[in-house]
Amino acid sequence: MLFRDKILEGIKNGSIDLAFRRWERQRINAGTNLRTSAGVVVIDAVNKIELKDVTDDEARRAGYSSSEEMIERFESFEKPGDLYRIELHYGGADPRIALREHSDLTSEDVEELTKKLRRLDSASSFGEWTMRVLRLIDEKPAVLAGKLAREIGRERVSFKASVRRLKELGLTESLDVGYRLSPRGKALLRHLTETESTERQES
Repeated sequence: MLFRDKILEGIKNGSIDLAFRRWERQRINAGTNLRTSAGVVVIDAVNKIELKDVTDDEARRAGYSSSEEMIERFESFEKPGDLYRIELHYGGADPRIALREHSDLTSEDVEELTKKLRRLDSASSFGEWTMRVLRLIDEKPAVLAGKLAREIGRERVSFKASVRRLKELGLTESLDVGYRLSPRGKALLRHLTETESTERQES
């Protein structure tokens, strides 16, 4: 569910707390948290409604000047489906932003992240990949995902899904083109690389 920047601004300042969408089937449920460029948007309720029943107040709460403007806008669409009234509110900044800036990792942080990376590796159908992808992004930031994927013999779609999993851990950041490691990701990679080097010297 996408929002224009102007609508996101209204959601953030509280002037917009409704949205309307026409769908052939309901695409979102109450309780869903949407991550957007402005932060988290929380979905409070989703209900079918007839276009003619939308009031001026509801239209304004969705960013329109009046119900007339909104009705005219929706009637101009040739898109089939039911109209849904979506109640929402701003849920705060994306927690991944604060997480990826947290680079002062404790030994417990490192242990927990390492366990999570190992779980991702063990659940993968193409073997251990997390450290390989972290190192690749560190070496080649701001490079197209497709090009990075080819370098390690992966499909672009699958590769991007893997990077999203690392992003959930606060380890990577998306750029206009490609990715880069977050401060948290750099700190973890540095620590794990040093640990590997020490273990090789001791063996």
